[in-house]
Amino acid sequence: MASSLRAALCLLITLCLSGCSDLLFYPEPGQPITPARAGLEYRDVTLQAADGTRLHAWWLPAKAGVAVKGTVLHLHGNGGNLAWHLGGTYWLPEQGYQVLMLDYRGYGLSEGEPSLPAVYQDIDAAFAWLAQAPEVQGKPLTLLGQSLGGALAVHYLAEHPERREQLQGLVLDGVPASYRDVARSVLSSSWLTWSLQVPLSWLVPDDDSAIRSIDKLGALPLLIFHSLDDEVVPFSNGTRLNEAARSPHRFIETRGRHVQTFTKDAWRQMLLVFLRDPQPRVMSAPLPPDSSSENSQ
Repeated sequence: MASSLRAALCLLITLCLSGCSDLLFYPEPGQPITPARAGLEYRDVTLQAADGTRLHAWWLPAKAGVAVKGTVLHLHGNGGNLAWHLGGTYWLPEQGYQVLMLDYRGYGLSEGEPSLPAVYQDIDAAFAWLAQAPEVQGKPLTLLGQSLGGALAVHYLAEHPERREQLQGLVLDGVPASYRDVARSVLSSSWLTWSLQVPLSWLVPDDDSAIRSIDKLGALPLLIFHSLDDEVVPFSNGTRLNEAARSPHRFIETRGRHVQTFTKDAWRQMLLVFLRDPQPRVMSAPLPPDSSSENSQ
C-alpha cells in the first residue's frame, strides 16, 4: 500500500509539472550487471539512430553447440535498463534463439533522453542493424515487446510496413492498451489522487497507444500474454488488445506479477511454439496441463 501511495504521489507531481511523453519513461543510467552474471556469452553492440544518437544493445548468441533457430528482438519496459530486463530473454539462447536487447536513448549506456517520437528512431536503428547482421540472415526474426516496449512496437510497426516484412511474428507481454488508462488506474489507487484521476490522466499523451494501432498490423501473426494478477498494467488492457487485433492472433491468460511471464516453463513453451511456427494452425495447440485458460481467434 505504501509503495502504491508513493507511486501515485510521484505520478501526481510529475503530471503537474509536465504533460509530455517523457512521463512514459523512467530510465536508469549505467550497467550494474552484464549477461556474464547469468553465465551467458554476449557482446556489446553500438547502434546509431537517424538523428545521430548512439545507442547500446546486447547481442546474445545461441548457446555454443545449439543450432540457431531464429532471432528475437527484445524491447523492454519503461523502467531501469537492459540489466533489469535480462530475465525476459536469458533463457532463449539455450533454446537456439539469438537475441538483440535494445536500450532506448537515455537508458543504460545509451546517449540522449527518451521521448516520443524520437524513441522510434531507436527501434528503427535496431531493425537496420538486424537487416545487415550476417548471423541473422536466412533465419526467422520475431519481436518480443514487454510492457511499454510492446506498446512502442505496435505503433512503430503499424507505421512501418517495410519493417513488418522483416518479422515472422510479434509477441506482446503485459502491454498497456492505453497510456492514459494506465495513468488513471495508478491515480485511482490512492485516496490522495482518486478524485483527480480523470483530469490528470488527460495530461498523458495517448495518440501512440497500442489500442489505436493494433488493428493496422496487417497479416503479422501476433501472440499476446497478459497476467490476471498484473499489478502495473491491469488485465483488462490485454483483453482490449485481443479484441481490437485483426491480424492472426492468440491471447494467453497467465498468472504472476507484471512481465514475469517467462519465469514459468509453461509460458516459455508457449512462446517457443510460436517462435517455431506462428501460423494459426500451430497457435491453436492446447495449453500445457495445469495452466491458465486461453482464448484464440
